[in-house]
Amino acid sequence: MKIYTRTGDQGETALFGGPRVAKDHARIEAYGTVDELNADLGVARVELVAEAFGTSDIETLLNSVQHHLFDIGAELATPAPEEKGTALLADRHIELLEKSIDAFEAELPPLTQFVLPGGTRSAAHLHVARCVCRRAERLVVSLGHREELRDVPIIYLNRLGDLLFVLARVANHRDGSGDVPWSKEA
Repeated sequence: MKIYTRTGDQGETALFGGPRVAKDHARIEAYGTVDELNADLGVARVELVAEAFGTSDIETLLNSVQHHLFDIGAELATPAPEEKGTALLADRHIELLEKSIDAFEAELPPLTQFVLPGGTRSAAHLHVARCVCRRAERLVVSLGHREELRDVPIIYLNRLGDLLFVLARVANHRDGSGDVPWSKEA
């Protein structure tokens, strides 16, 4: 099977079980950004493994998250995903994120000021992923204003953005470098 089909050479692509749309269609923008987020998390996972300072639990969690993001992408690529069997994400996946946020946050000192993205390489990559996650969330919300979507992907992305912030702090904390404080005096 060849990787190229030439069917998108005129700037259109096919939705799963649906019509052909322009490659800049809101649905393509949304699931394309979810895919970008997934790639960013792949880079963050590589950094977590390379730094090897007790972050295997984070890397394992992000492995699951990457699978969930693939599920979101499939759902967003499918008009009527419940009919076509691509509405795979459920409330239990959101609950996993919430429990993870609570567990990881318990090991951190209280947040008393704004922090800058940075610190360790893995924390910096987690912050980049957080920003891409927030953009994906905005695009999915925007798509939801135009087309009917389930709430689960939006809620998942919202919680994931929170989780990625906490995980970046945890990566810095476990490394011993701590948060990078913002200073209005700088």
